[in-house]
Amino acid sequence: MTQSRRRFLVTAAAGAAGTAVMPFAAMAAAHMSNTFETEAGAITVHPVEHASFVLETPSGVIYVDTVGDAERYGDFPAPDLVLITHEHGDHYNAETLSALVGEGTQIVANPAVFDMLPEELAAKATSMANGDSGEMLGIAISAVPAHNTTEERMNFHPEGRDNGYVLDWDGFRMYISGDTEVTDEMRALENIDVAFVCMNLPFTMGAEAAAEGVNAFQPAVVYPYHYRGRDGGTQDPEAFAELVESSEVRMGEWYPNGLG
Repeated sequence: MTQSRRRFLVTAAAGAAGTAVMPFAAMAAAHMSNTFETEAGAITVHPVEHASFVLETPSGVIYVDTVGDAERYGDFPAPDLVLITHEHGDHYNAETLSALVGEGTQIVANPAVFDMLPEELAAKATSMANGDSGEMLGIAISAVPAHNTTEERMNFHPEGRDNGYVLDWDGFRMYISGDTEVTDEMRALENIDVAFVCMNLPFTMGAEAAAEGVNAFQPAVVYPYHYRGRDGGTQDPEAFAELVESSEVRMGEWYPNGLG
């Protein structure tokens, strides 16, 4: 484990004691988010649903792939930054964004979403394509490729269109996969402290492939997310966890209303 991966302590939010990893069912029952104490300050993860989550960070509040009823976000501070990985309806919804974005909110989106943003949202947005990087709220942000690699799935997420993101707070590095299969760029990631890795079929990849990708870049902590598939079918996050070799797997309550 690199030095950067030792620079944070995983603690349960809401006053829970200790740093032990809880089983999936227990964590879901406790409605627990996770807080990472870093040299930059505390970063707390709040799963909302499926691919949507909120980060409370020393730099500000970040919403990721914000969709669904805006009331779902009523318990969170307003966003300082919104990240959008791609245009699919479980990742991008203009109506939800319009309801939540404030005067000072910044938006980062892939070019395809940027081009379809309503005028009032586009004025707050920055387009980032695969390979682009920049800084917002004092956070270094890199857009990494997110796409299918299996021939019969390429129509879902074609190469070059969609983003994953790497966020960096003074060396504390977070990877958000978006919708993807295992790519060369994913395998080449380095010094990732926290990763969010998708899995669902037929649109992205199964649990075995997701674990193979994680084992390649070895984040310190990984959240399986986005694992409900077509017609309520799901990849099993516990099966994924059993296949992960060295990363700590943490579960979030990604489906508060069940998987059906």
